[in-house]
Amino acid sequence: MPIRALSGNLTREQELLETLLFKLEVEQLLLSNGRVERLHLATREIEHVLRRIQEAELGRTIEVDEVAAALGLAPSASLREIAEAAPAPWDAILTEQRVALIRLTTDIQDVTRSNRDLLTSSRRATQETLMSLRDDVRTYDHDGAMVAGAADAQLLDKNF
Repeated sequence: MPIRALSGNLTREQELLETLLFKLEVEQLLLSNGRVERLHLATREIEHVLRRIQEAELGRTIEVDEVAAALGLAPSASLREIAEAAPAPWDAILTEQRVALIRLTTDIQDVTRSNRDLLTSSRRATQETLMSLRDDVRTYDHDGAMVAGAADAQLLDKNF
């Protein structure tokens, strides 16, 4: 039955979106706590989940067309239209799944926006810190002696 396959695909997409939300929240915790040394791992996991979501969306597109045809709807009908045309209990099931997907998508957008803000703030703070060091930075000359305020390329003494 094409509706059962569509519902199963929507369940998989919902699980993937929940995983994506979790991974984004992990990324947010790393950013909030300044633990950026592991940020690349979180980003890699997010990219992996995004690829899996794209694959699931492709499957859903095919299933939506099949269900739409079976219900006498136009190809690429919306999930709302399919839910409204589906017989019971599928109408309620598809409506619940649609609402869950919308909620998850909204939550993902919120966390993504927050992560972007955290990254922007972090970048700005780093730039300001580097700019404040520019005049007071201690560097080394060709003999290895410390010199203050060189405008060229600079080596920072981590122990200073």
